[in-house]
Amino acid sequence: VQLQASGGGLVQAGGSLRLSCAASGCTFSSYTMGWFRQAPGREREFVAAIWRSGSRAYYADSVKGRFTISRDNAKNTVYLQMNSLKPEDTAVYYCAADPRYTLYDYDYWGQGTQVTVSS
Repeated sequence: VQLQASGGGLVQAGGSLRLSCAASGCTFSSYTMGWFRQAPGREREFVAAIWRSGSRAYYADSVKGRFTISRDNAKNTVYLQMNSLKPEDTAVYYCAADPRYTLYDYDYWGQGTQVTVSS
């Protein structure tokens, strides 16, 4: 399974970004997909996850109401729409995939994309 994340960048506080993660080498619709982030000097933390069909999504409290995870199984891609961004959202964002129903434990990881939110 290969995961390629993209869409990061520099944005002002209050702005928006959409991250994408393209998957290959797997039956995408059979995988739970997740987004995590890691800020400098901090541990990697869970951001959001979405079930195989896209029927259920889960969010960290810190992003609930601002971020939306979605997927397009026809395009083998998962997205993270990030609105009302805050400086504390600055981090490297990683996508992850797993064939199980899981929120925090994933077998496959992408390379990360940097998101920087300026105040």
